[in-house]
Amino acid sequence: MDAAHCYLEGNADAVEFCPHEPYSNLLAASTYTLQEGDSPSRSGSVYLFDVGDGEDVGLNLLQKIDTAGVFDIRWSRDNDGGGNVSLAQADADGCLRVYKIDDAEVKGYSLREVAGEKISSSMCLCLDWNQSSTSIVVGLSDGSASVVSFTDSNLETVQEWKGHDFEVWTATFDLNNANLVYTGSDDCKFSCWDIRDNPADNRVFQNSKVHTMGVCCISPSPSDPYSIFTGSYDEMLRVWDTRSVTRPVNETSLSLGGGVWRIKHHPSLSGVVLAACMHNGFAVAKVSDGKGEVLESYNKHDSLAYGADWCRGKDQKQSVVATCSFYDRLLRLWMPENCI
Repeated sequence: MDAAHCYLEGNADAVEFCPHEPYSNLLAASTYTLQEGDSPSRSGSVYLFDVGDGEDVGLNLLQKIDTAGVFDIRWSRDNDGGGNVSLAQADADGCLRVYKIDDAEVKGYSLREVAGEKISSSMCLCLDWNQSSTSIVVGLSDGSASVVSFTDSNLETVQEWKGHDFEVWTATFDLNNANLVYTGSDDCKFSCWDIRDNPADNRVFQNSKVHTMGVCCISPSPSDPYSIFTGSYDEMLRVWDTRSVTRPVNETSLSLGGGVWRIKHHPSLSGVVLAACMHNGFAVAKVSDGKGEVLESYNKHDSLAYGADWCRGKDQKQSVVATCSFYDRLLRLWMPENCI
């Protein structure tokens, strides 16, 4: 079950496997550390690991980049076939940064920053790419969201609107309609916006009654265009049917405990998700036919469970996941035993 582990030099909060060949053996991890005192600062780092493939799975550190405190990282969704794969970073300085993968035959893979832009005086808390990887949506600590275009290594804010009263912890594009953006916030609101014009005037829906605490994550299903998964501080994993025009319909809910901070869909098994449950470790859950069940729990972290992702490598004989926890600075690779 356990494959490898290591300790990072800062508080670990996000892990992301590259979803594209031939880079599916690459794992990015990030940290956020608050230095308190008379002059507080928020420092962070981005790590790049080679996890190997097949039965030889481990954590080989390739690179560490020191930067501002990082709240979220995300690999681009689209790969043009020419190795044009990007990793975006949202940080505490209000900056959005984008790295490209460099492949040097002697030194191996590394990340090179190709774009960086301060998009807000507030902190950038979360981000997501659209399907063509030409735009990035960013959630901000002042309750706003921004859509930033990314072309020819240039970042330009094209939309910004204040849709929430408190921190926007999650923002994501719809997987089938690039004009729709979903946001969730500490104000307990789950919202959808049409970004073709001023989004503040084009709210598609807003649900403020179901989540009893802040909305931490929103994750559209890659296998069902009408299903969206949400996680909340109220410890519930919920699945929504968006075919209702007036409001999304909550079809299924499952208590995972601890506060559901991250939801990642299995790369090939429909309805199977990996969840980071903050105070309750990590869980593999399955939702089908309107019912949800926990297939497996993983509690070998001793701190806040924040980062989680599936490896998408084709050579893996079984599912491999990476998880990280905050205060103990621990990064783990392990293999769930009960996915199916």
